[in-house]
Amino acid sequence: MPLEKLDFDYLRQMVREHSAIVLDEGKEYLVEMRLMSLARAEGVPDVGALIRTMRGKPFGQLHRDVVDAMTTNETSFFRDLHPFETLKKDVLPRLVEAREGPKTLNIWCAACSSGQEPYTIAMVLKDAFPQLANWRVKILATDISPSMVVRARQGIFSQLEINRGLPAPLLIKYFSKDGASWAIKEDVKRFIEFREMNLATNWPALPTFDIIFIRNVLIYFDLEMKRSILGRMRKVLKPDGVLFLGGAETTLNIDENFQRVQEGRSVYYTMK
Repeated sequence: MPLEKLDFDYLRQMVREHSAIVLDEGKEYLVEMRLMSLARAEGVPDVGALIRTMRGKPFGQLHRDVVDAMTTNETSFFRDLHPFETLKKDVLPRLVEAREGPKTLNIWCAACSSGQEPYTIAMVLKDAFPQLANWRVKILATDISPSMVVRARQGIFSQLEINRGLPAPLLIKYFSKDGASWAIKEDVKRFIEFREMNLATNWPALPTFDIIFIRNVLIYFDLEMKRSILGRMRKVLKPDGVLFLGGAETTLNIDENFQRVQEGRSVYYTMK
């Protein structure tokens, strides 16, 4: 049966409170699609019944599973390509030269989903910057979804996921066959620490970063939350650090402490 307004409003409020994701009016179809399998697993007849079950309980595992199911996990290797070309040709050469003394490089992928973005960055580092072999290089990869963090940490990808953006030479160089899937090699995985983290709540202690990727994430938040997240990102971004957002995202009219830098078809942000 169609989702009732009372149930949809409860879900919208609960998801917003615990993830800051905004579900607009008219997104009932999305809720039905995302939660149907969870409703079946819970043994209830439909999504409305699932939500009514949640309403009768304090916040717990079922609520966390629902928030997890409502997060968007769209990603791919070298997604949009241009940011990674800019990373390799412009951003990293400059930062590697600037960090020649301490020989450290810290990168954060916020909202890493199933891991393709941090693994892409690690492959760029290994492939194009062999001089980093004796550096302390760390990629922190975080996501709100516990199931995505587990998947990303495993580093195993289907043929379909491999076909979406991964160049054949890098597949040969950095992956090994694992049944019908592909597993990324340990010398790439060692760069990356995967951790569960909710950008909308209190943040744990973080180091300062040379580069932050938070791509295709801010579009799901309201203005107040965007402003809050960008403000906190400024505090953990080094003064000469670089922020990458998604193609449809900007700091303009949200946080005026950033300036936009255009490199070819790619855009990134630095502090004013």
